[in-house]
Amino acid sequence: MPNKRFSLSTRIFIAMIFLVVSASVLIVVITIFQYNEQAEDYHILRLERKEEAIKAAIAYELSDSKEFPIETYYLPIILDSKLSEISDIHNLDINIYDLEGKLLRTSHHRYKNDTVMDVLSSYILRELKDSQAHRVVLPKKSPDGRLYKSSYSYILDAFDVPIGIIGVPYLQYNSFQDEELKEFLFRLTLVYLFILILAIIIAYFLSKYITKSIESVSYKLRQTNFENRNEKIDLEDASSEIYGLVNSYNNMIDQLEESAVKLAQAERKHAWKEMAKQVAHEIKNPLTPMRLTVQNFAHRFNPSDPEIQQKIKDFCSSLIQEIDTMSEIASAFSRFAQMPNPKNENLNVVDEIKLALDIFQERFIHYLPEEPEVRANLDRTQLTRIITNLITNAIQAVAQKSDPKIEVRLQQNIDDIIIEVEDNGVGISNNDATRVFEPKFTTKTKGMGLGLSMVKSMVEANNGSITFVSKLDKGSIFTVTLPKN
Repeated sequence: MPNKRFSLSTRIFIAMIFLVVSASVLIVVITIFQYNEQAEDYHILRLERKEEAIKAAIAYELSDSKEFPIETYYLPIILDSKLSEISDIHNLDINIYDLEGKLLRTSHHRYKNDTVMDVLSSYILRELKDSQAHRVVLPKKSPDGRLYKSSYSYILDAFDVPIGIIGVPYLQYNSFQDEELKEFLFRLTLVYLFILILAIIIAYFLSKYITKSIESVSYKLRQTNFENRNEKIDLEDASSEIYGLVNSYNNMIDQLEESAVKLAQAERKHAWKEMAKQVAHEIKNPLTPMRLTVQNFAHRFNPSDPEIQQKIKDFCSSLIQEIDTMSEIASAFSRFAQMPNPKNENLNVVDEIKLALDIFQERFIHYLPEEPEVRANLDRTQLTRIITNLITNAIQAVAQKSDPKIEVRLQQNIDDIIIEVEDNGVGISNNDATRVFEPKFTTKTKGMGLGLSMVKSMVEANNGSITFVSKLDKGSIFTVTLPKN
């Protein structure tokens, strides 16, 4: 199943970019929020200053009035000529109400249908009366969709007694601040775009640097093999955590080598034990009939027997046959144990194989080289032993066939020679296929199962390879590939 997880370097890279982008977005959001807060505070303070200035101007007009008493009823009369002038000076509409909230007088207002209420609501009157500062500010929206605030407070006489209510609608102009905000955000975007590009570059190299040590450890772990000599990891610049991992790996390599040495010693010891058992078993096989033959001859020996000479001859022949068997066993084990280094020489492989096949008298052996000459640097003796062992094995495989057939083919490519030995014998079962080249393995009633094992050893000693394909009752094809040089 494919691994769909991101690598550590990719995750570090994404995390760093995410942090930079998140910080940028967060700063933009906070900047806009802070701007709105400051703009709101600015307009509230500005409205308060405007309102105080208007009330001061109204108080001055009231104090300057000599014709009319300073009472609620006379407010429209006293301020009639001055209200529009004060409104123009401060660029704000001004509405005058009595203490019950009824409109008494208004300046030339800009949004008459919205900013002027004929009667103030009970909520405004109650809040105005209950608030500590005796002032109420309400947010509203003008007909053209712009926001404004309406501030309501008492008009006081010379003795600070309320004689009326002043309402001042204040339109919030944010165009200048908005332009300032846009310009600031544009510059901030350029700065963070540069920071983002820089962060991408730094994140890429930083993630590679952080994971370089881990990749080295991972590569060494993938290369670790129980059968080969494993190298330790040597890192000059790495974090303490990586050093801990490297030390653990190096300790594991030491333990692995110790285990491999112990295992190899145990395997060699076991192999020698098995070999000794096999030698003893193979030697025992001919010794038993020899003992029985000697006992039987001693029991029946009669010097006066007229056939005594023939019996002695048969007796000696039987002993010689068993002794030859024992000698063959000893020679086979000796050949298996002694695998000298190849003594390569430039050979015409076509002729060498033909000479190796000449010792076999079977007419069903056919030699089919593709070319008249194939040159290669090989050990002559080992090449001959490879061919003879494969042919011997094939002859035994076709022994029960009514129409036996063995073909030996030789071909070459640029670097290798390829030898194929094909027979139509009994074939090899799937269960036995994995053990064909094991020492002592055989499916025959005779032999010790060392032939193919020796062939494999000699082929590998020449840096070659041997493979086979086989079908039961159809035959087998053994393919030997040997390098030319």
